[in-house]
Amino acid sequence: MVNIPKIRRTFCQKCKAHQPHKVSQYKKGRDSLFVQGKRRYDRKQSGYGGQTKPILKKKAKTTKKIVLKMECSKCKRKKVLPIKRCKHFEVGGEKKSKGKPIFQKALPRRGSERLFVSFNTPSFSQKK
Repeated sequence: MVNIPKIRRTFCQKCKAHQPHKVSQYKKGRDSLFVQGKRRYDRKQSGYGGQTKPILKKKAKTTKKIVLKMECSKCKRKKVLPIKRCKHFEVGGEKKSKGKPIFQKALPRRGSERLFVSFNTPSFSQKK
């Protein structure tokens, strides 16, 4: 899982210095109806004859490349930065902290053995 902070200090080409940038995830816009490929496809599809071009059924990739959109907080210039592929991605999520206690609570099972389950939440605290 990739977690990126909402504000990132990086170089701005316009300011010629490192500035804090607001980070968000890039999303593609709506497809235009008037690009040449779409006009050609619609022309070929019109009339009788059914589907004229193959429709891709098998999906080759399981992940997409993540692209960050960064906006300079000083001059408002935007830039995009592609990063690696990942299955889970979030901007400004909680950071992992090292000193979290892990509590174990024994649950009874059939027979003589016991199952230990670890809980990472503060509601399962040890009794004093």
